[in-house]
Amino acid sequence: MTEHSSESHENVPSRQRRRFAGISSRAYEHPADRSALVALRKLSGFDTVFKTLSGLLPERSLRLLFLSDSVRVSDAQFAHLNDMLRDACYILDLEKVPPMYVNQDPQPNAMCIGLDEPIIVVTTGLVELLDEEEMRAVIGHEVGHALSGHAVYRTILLFLTNIALKVAWIPLGNVAIMAIVTALREWFRKSELSADRAGLLVGQDLRASMRGLMKIAGGNHLHEMNVDAFLAQADEYEKGGDLRDSVLKILNLLPRSHPFTTVRAAELKKWSETRDYQRIMDGHYPRRDEDKDTSVTDSFRESAAHYADTVRTSKDPLMKLVGDIAGGAGDLGGKLRDKFTGQGGSSAGKGGAKDGSADSARRDEPQNPDGPGTEPGSAGS
Repeated sequence: MTEHSSESHENVPSRQRRRFAGISSRAYEHPADRSALVALRKLSGFDTVFKTLSGLLPERSLRLLFLSDSVRVSDAQFAHLNDMLRDACYILDLEKVPPMYVNQDPQPNAMCIGLDEPIIVVTTGLVELLDEEEMRAVIGHEVGHALSGHAVYRTILLFLTNIALKVAWIPLGNVAIMAIVTALREWFRKSELSADRAGLLVGQDLRASMRGLMKIAGGNHLHEMNVDAFLAQADEYEKGGDLRDSVLKILNLLPRSHPFTTVRAAELKKWSETRDYQRIMDGHYPRRDEDKDTSVTDSFRESAAHYADTVRTSKDPLMKLVGDIAGGAGDLGGKLRDKFTGQGGSSAGKGGAKDGSADSARRDEPQNPDGPGTEPGSAGS
């Protein structure tokens, strides 16, 4: 790995971008992603366990594979990508610049893997698809994974997915492994939202981030696409249909390691408009040297508050139903029956609350949030 120095950044692009010295990954991590990582980092012996597992995982094999059958980015090869990589590490103050490889694959994709030291891999399909500023956001996305420590869990996920395929003929063994894989995918989908934010902090160009996501979804046809219309798809996806569609959304998402592209775009735009993002850009953000003082309880509380707010503001029929039930707005069986049969008749006088104070108390109860995952074609993993 190459430690960055003043010389290593001589060829970075001329446009000045803000640098976030000592920034902690907590600054941009999605609440569910952050709470899971803080809890893992606080576990006694966690690092030792994973170092022990490293002997079982094919990390050496992966490194040798990319070294022997891909092109390593450097001043001599893909120099423009090397400049972007060093620039991204400089902006996020990553101590060492990870090696990056370009792999011949027409499918647009990127990943950050590794246990002891992360490596970044981008495909030729992605390099050919994106312009310079869009690519900068993707490389920042991958550097964000490295800074957050996501590469470790991504490698574990790849390993377990491979194991699951090999033991698919063993019913109980496959069920046990797939349960872990499913949980990791749920966490990894949240980590993708975190890394999208890191990409925005590196590129500091929301339009480029949006363009990149649109190209991943629809190819190199920007003249045929529109950002506002693309974001409108995410809104239609969230609020459209009935409860049956909500269930289908969940089933469609379960096998994926990435959130849907329109959803990623909408989430990133929403975060770019928050006070948290503006504070980071103004230089006010959590520092890495404060990570050891991070409270697990506070992180889980933030995550719970996020999920409660998501349920409260969601336009999805299932989430609205969950919010109504949590707020004491009626009986579960009746609402499920009406939603699935399309009968939206009023149940006033039948299932209404009899005690206003009891209703109020139920509304004040905290939500019970779920806890905090790559497949081909999911660029920026």
